[in-house]
Amino acid sequence: MPSFTPITADALVESVAERADALAGRAVVAVDGADAADPRAFAESVAELIRARGRLAAVVSLHDYVRPASLRLEFGRDENSYRTAWFDYPGLNREVLQALREHDRWLPALWHEQTDRSARATPHSATADTILLVAGPMLLGRGLRFDLTVELRLSEGALRRASTPDDDFVVEALLYHRREQGEAADILVAWDHPDRPALRA
Repeated sequence: MPSFTPITADALVESVAERADALAGRAVVAVDGADAADPRAFAESVAELIRARGRLAAVVSLHDYVRPASLRLEFGRDENSYRTAWFDYPGLNREVLQALREHDRWLPALWHEQTDRSARATPHSATADTILLVAGPMLLGRGLRFDLTVELRLSEGALRRASTPDDDFVVEALLYHRREQGEAADILVAWDHPDRPALRA
């Protein structure tokens, strides 16, 4: 079991922003976490601090890269569907990671989850040192080439407490993926109490 060192929430944001800002050129940072961990909010805090340092930074939510409902719900709300059919990881790779590095642009959203329609988003131009933070669940272990990875890890107990019985399939999917994905985050954070996080020592 890894050991963890307590850190304040503000110091954690500062530390991640500093690590991200040290990356040369265009870079993509993963903020991996269950929806219950609210990885997007954390990513927004980091991006805000990076921008305050004078560098362009933006956040892409994995929930703007869901698959159409006809695909993600084809076999119902079950653990396997959430792991394998819910999110469009290849689309994220193509329109964000590869587009940023190879075409000097990136697409903020591909599919609108609530309306179940194309997001019809306009690609954004990238500067020479743009940093994108991608926030969402199960980003690690997908073969995505991130320049820095952060995992906001909830224990099994915290995950279950934050979920309703209808969301049990999500919890099981997240726990299975954590066991099987085989990729360690550069920055692993114990996140059961976001006001009192701890860093892997």
